[in-house]
Amino acid sequence: MITVDDVRAAAARIAGRVLRTPAITCDAVSRATGATVTLKLENLQATGAFKERGAANRLAMLSEAERRAGVIAMSAGNHAQAVARHASLLGINAVIVMPRHTPSTKVTRTAAWGARVVLHGDTLAESAEHAHALAAAEGLVFVHPYDDPGVMAGQGTLALELLEDAPDLDTLVIPVGGGGLIAGCAVAATAIKPGIAVIGVEVAAYAALAQRLAGQPVSVGGATIAEGIAVRDIGEAPLAVIRAHVADVLVVPERAVEEAIALLSEGAKQVAEGAGAAGIAALLAFPERFAGRRVGVPICGGNIDPRILANVLLRNLLRDGRLVRLVVECPDRPGVLADIAGCIGGAGGNIIDVSHHRLFASPSVQAAQLEVMFEARDPEHGAAIVRALEAIYTVRRL
Repeated sequence: MITVDDVRAAAARIAGRVLRTPAITCDAVSRATGATVTLKLENLQATGAFKERGAANRLAMLSEAERRAGVIAMSAGNHAQAVARHASLLGINAVIVMPRHTPSTKVTRTAAWGARVVLHGDTLAESAEHAHALAAAEGLVFVHPYDDPGVMAGQGTLALELLEDAPDLDTLVIPVGGGGLIAGCAVAATAIKPGIAVIGVEVAAYAALAQRLAGQPVSVGGATIAEGIAVRDIGEAPLAVIRAHVADVLVVPERAVEEAIALLSEGAKQVAEGAGAAGIAALLAFPERFAGRRVGVPICGGNIDPRILANVLLRNLLRDGRLVRLVVECPDRPGVLADIAGCIGGAGGNIIDVSHHRLFASPSVQAAQLEVMFEARDPEHGAAIVRALEAIYTVRRL
């Protein structure tokens, strides 16, 4: 089991190689959650995620013979980029095995650091099996993304920095994939500040740690926006640390992760991927657990596909009523379309999209259906516009 001395040694080893990211108190997130929230902005790392810490430390520990042999890693993206970058900086050849469906942004950025990228398998487990086979065949050093003491110690440097910048924190909320980050941070945080609560966060589709701690068989799988923590198995080395130092593990629904991404984008002006926003998702999903507490949350990564980010923001606008989709039943006569548009525009709504169906969608040949989407200032404004339309037409909200 790693100790705080291992974490401090890692901090000295990676100094100057990894960005000392800022820790900021965020009013928008604090108001939304009822806690005083300090964000540790790991999305500002050169590769956009905290994984640089563990990769930099592990590669710095290689012997000369291991450096000459080269390294191999398996990852859904952030560990891949971190190993690729630090291998490049050290002049070490790197091979990265990634699942076939890894977002293209992460594949492209990994290759840009000079690594040889191999796409294999539909899951991290399948990628890992192939990576081990390649390591044996080519004599490469396997750099595990989380089940490795050097990697865990490197990730723990995040907590060292965070508590130096915000020593009054009483809670850390840490996303959990394979467990390397929370293990390293828990060792550091509980040594520096005994009594601090370290709480893990998993998404519902991949709650392997919660299941292990509850003594249940592990059953994970399914689509998730938090693919960076969509891990089938918790590492055995991190699990031992977690059992000793972590207070609780919370499981959040997919919707909470999307809401967290939107809150960080609009409120904190920070781009976060799903896994990177999972800590904030826990605060949104379990506000009673954190009300009045001083909470530190790492924004673990910002490598989100632009299309996915755009879809998340639009879905959030629909959910909170600032984007409104309606079907309006109206008579099929001249001027009706202009009247509906005037009603929305006159009330201050901004029409985004209109689809007019006259022939097949309406119940009567004398009627038409209008599908309209408009933007409102806030939910109350949107509801007022809908009421104005309902006074004249039959309206169904989508």
